[in-house]
Amino acid sequence: MQKRTVRSKSRKGMSVTDILLVGVLLAAGAVLKLFVGAFFTAGMKPNFIIAMYCLAILLIRPRLSEALIIGILAGIVSQFFPGTPYLNLISEPIGAVVMYLLMLIPLKLYIGKIPLKPVFATFIATLSSGFSFLGVLYLLFYAGAEVSTMPVAVFLGIILGTAAINSIIVEVLYVPIKLALGRKVTNDQVQ
Repeated sequence: MQKRTVRSKSRKGMSVTDILLVGVLLAAGAVLKLFVGAFFTAGMKPNFIIAMYCLAILLIRPRLSEALIIGILAGIVSQFFPGTPYLNLISEPIGAVVMYLLMLIPLKLYIGKIPLKPVFATFIATLSSGFSFLGVLYLLFYAGAEVSTMPVAVFLGIILGTAAINSIIVEVLYVPIKLALGRKVTNDQVQ
């Protein structure tokens, strides 16, 4: 009689489908940022690229290094838009890593069959990206760099508003995209 063994499938990286999904989502975030951002005339504008990399991390459950790369790519895409140059290269990887770490928490949040972990994780990841952007901006300002700032209260309103909007966007899109990709909808940890 043979012993039964469980074979574990080892991941060697993101699949081509995963890479394409990240690219499409970052492009969609860029389009949202371009068109919705046009309605904002003062200073900092909502960054919907954050929502899209949060959604990508939720959908593909990358490894830490892959999540960091997704954040760096999001920061690079953000450079194509007017604003403070290079700050997104710091804030977006931070937001992506926070999103990855939040996926490690075994949190069972549901309303009926609707998972709420995407709302919670996206809100916190957007806050971490926004506050790191704000922190570096003011650090540069006080160090004497030529950056334009506004009162912190204005930035806080934009950061909190963007976090709320991003959370709603990700919650609305998560289940349909996950089902369209043929993947099971769960609140499981990163694989």
